[in-house]
Amino acid sequence: MVLHCGSYRLALQRPLIMGVVNVTPDSFSDGGRYASQQDAVRHARALIAEGADILDIGGESTRPGAAAVSIDEERRRVLGVIKELAGCGVPISVDTRKPELMGEAIAAGASFINDISALEEPGALELIAQSTVAVCLMHKQGEPQNMQQSPHYDDVVQEVRSYLAARVDAAEGAGIARERIVIDPGFGFGKTYDHNLALVRALPLLATLGVPVLAGLSRKAMLGRITGRTAGERVHASVAAALFAAARGARILRVHDVLATREALAVWCALAGTMTISGK
Repeated sequence: MVLHCGSYRLALQRPLIMGVVNVTPDSFSDGGRYASQQDAVRHARALIAEGADILDIGGESTRPGAAAVSIDEERRRVLGVIKELAGCGVPISVDTRKPELMGEAIAAGASFINDISALEEPGALELIAQSTVAVCLMHKQGEPQNMQQSPHYDDVVQEVRSYLAARVDAAEGAGIARERIVIDPGFGFGKTYDHNLALVRALPLLATLGVPVLAGLSRKAMLGRITGRTAGERVHASVAAALFAAARGARILRVHDVLATREALAVWCALAGTMTISGK
C-alpha cells in the first residue's frame, strides 16, 4: 500500500510517524510552547531530525472544551510555518476543518489535509478533489466544546466504521482517489474511556475498509486514566499505545514524542522480522 501525498509517495510497509506541531496557546499537551512561528519551525525541524515521516501543523486546539478559532487567527498561526517548512523533505499536513484555509495551506506547500470534520464542511470535498493532496477523514461525535459531555453509541465500533466507510465513499465519489485517503477513528473526540478502548481493539476491523488507518493516541486522557500521569508525563504510555495500534494495523501514528516512538518501532520491527524501519 502506498499513500499518494502530493508529490510524495509514502510506502506503508511499516507504520509512518506523524509528528505533531501545535501552533496554539491552548492545546492539551503542549499549548503555548510552539505558539510563535520561529518556535514552531524550530520544533518541526527537530521532529524531522528525530525521524518524523510527516509533520502535522495545527493552529486550532480541538481538545475537549476548546473554543473555536477564527479563520484569520488560524491563518496567522499556520501559513507562515507551512511556507517556511515547504521543501523540508517530508510531507506537511495541516490540521484544519476550514475549506478556505485548506486551499491556502495547499498553496503554501501543504500536501496532506488532516480534517476532524471528514470533509463535511461545504466545499471541502470539491476543493480536495481538485488537488493532489492526501486527506485524513476523522470521526467525531459533537464539537470540541461539548463532545465529551455525554457521548453515546449503541455500538461504537460499528457506528464509527459505518461513518468512515460512508465518508470514504463520499470522497471517492467526489473524485478523490483511494490512494489519497486515510481514516481516523478519532480517539477522544466524543468517546468515553470504554469507547476508546473498544476502538483501539477494533483497529483491524477499521483496516478492512481498505485505506490506511491513522491512530492518534499520543498523551490522550485515556492514557492518563490508566497511568495516573499528566499529559506531559505520558511518553511511555504513548509509546506503548502506539506500538499496540501498529500491531493492530494502524499505518500512521500521530505522536508528540517522535524519537521515543521511532526507536520503539525500530526494535519492534526488528524483533518481528516482518518490517524494517531505517534510522535517521
